[in-house]
Amino acid sequence: MLKPAVLLDKDGTLLEDVPYNVDPASMRFAPGAADALRLFAAHGVTLVVVSNQGGVALGRFPHSALDTMQAHLRDMFASCGAVLAGAYWCPHHPHGHVAPYAGPCTCRKPAPGLLLRAAREHGLDLSASWFVGDILDDVEAGTRAGCRTVLIDNGHETEWRDGPLRRPTLCVHDMREAALAIVDSLQQQHSRAHASIEPARAAG
Repeated sequence: MLKPAVLLDKDGTLLEDVPYNVDPASMRFAPGAADALRLFAAHGVTLVVVSNQGGVALGRFPHSALDTMQAHLRDMFASCGAVLAGAYWCPHHPHGHVAPYAGPCTCRKPAPGLLLRAAREHGLDLSASWFVGDILDDVEAGTRAGCRTVLIDNGHETEWRDGPLRRPTLCVHDMREAALAIVDSLQQQHSRAHASIEPARAAG
């Protein structure tokens, strides 16, 4: 049976926005993020991180640095009582110069490739899931994958290019506010599903 999940952008959403941030010493939770992870963990929400890491293609850091960064991210989740179910990185960049990561791809947000891969590998119901990010490219990726979306309006979106795929379901100030709204929605969704099962059982 497919399950809902919360998929999270990394830099500027889950962590403070440090350019090309793969150094564990520079990885710090963004405002409200630790509280959000505790809340998600308390409600058994499946958590997945999806992030563009074009610094690989641009030669800012080696692909191997993603493994070290991911291990530290798991520890950060654990410090909040949460489990990082999966992490998906796009190492490509259209203006990159490091082979084989230079050039276009189907996984760099706003493309939905990483979200679709996460759904396949973790049995996720994207139509019941949420994607949280701090720019409209995140919103578009989530919408294209079939998720509901949350924009953390913290000043990181500067272009505001509008379009039907770039309009979030919710707009909030930080991760804690996002988590409160998402958990409430997931609880309502669960209650509706449970209510629909009970009459079927009675009829049987």
